[in-house]
Amino acid sequence: MAIWHRGLEGRTPTGARMRPSRKKKKRELGSEPTHTKIGEEKRKIIDAFGGNEKVRLYQASFANVLNPDTKKATKVKILDVVENPSNIDFVRRKIITKGAVIKTELGLAKVTSRPSQDGVVNAVLIKRE
Repeated sequence: MAIWHRGLEGRTPTGARMRPSRKKKKRELGSEPTHTKIGEEKRKIIDAFGGNEKVRLYQASFANVLNPDTKKATKVKILDVVENPSNIDFVRRKIITKGAVIKTELGLAKVTSRPSQDGVVNAVLIKRE
């Protein structure tokens, strides 16, 4: 089923009913959310608006973790998803989104990138083990 970014129907701030003056446009078409999970690396390149490309990350096993003390980034293995403020159900399903707290080999790290849009998991170390 298609997902649309723009509501052609609905109500105005005063409560009057709005009727569409045109049909839906291809440019307003969205897509299903990409839930990045822990597993063997799996990516796909998607055509985006304006001739651009997006890299969808479906599964990730490694993250680029920045240590704020030493200002060095290292590639480490993702062990688990500890916390996800966007949806509490994502922790149980091990889904990685921006803002999620992941357990890595270095310790706990907070994801700063959008894996489903950027195609990579970048994180900042928040608690060292």
